[in-house]
Amino acid sequence: MKMTFYAVFDTNVLVSALMTRRADSPTVALLDYVLDRRIVLLYNDDILSEYDEVLHRSKFDFSDDRIQAVIDLVKTGIHLDPTTSSEDFPDPDDRVFYEVALAKDGSYVVTGNLKHFPRTPIVVTPAEMLRMLTTD
Repeated sequence: MKMTFYAVFDTNVLVSALMTRRADSPTVALLDYVLDRRIVLLYNDDILSEYDEVLHRSKFDFSDDRIQAVIDLVKTGIHLDPTTSSEDFPDPDDRVFYEVALAKDGSYVVTGNLKHFPRTPIVVTPAEMLRMLTTD
């Protein structure tokens, strides 16, 4: 039986998945795993607001339909209240992603910016998450 993973995707993971032209990109593969329910996304209202705000930035030029499809996909996951953490964050806006992941035992934060998060085992890159999915 294949293991189900629980994860919070940092906004840069979604941006990368929408921007890439490579179907074999780790970020695109991760969205496929969400569709297959091998990854269950964790989120709260602050995370949804961040996704919506960033994905609508004019520099990305993503269509409203694509943005809504991604947000709807996230909403197939689990809405959680964050667990307070005493960790330091270079960007305070990233704290919510980490704290929502802490709210569910065994979950991960998937990010392309490791330096924005504490060095803990729950913080992984898209490639690392993909390896976990393909070796379980």
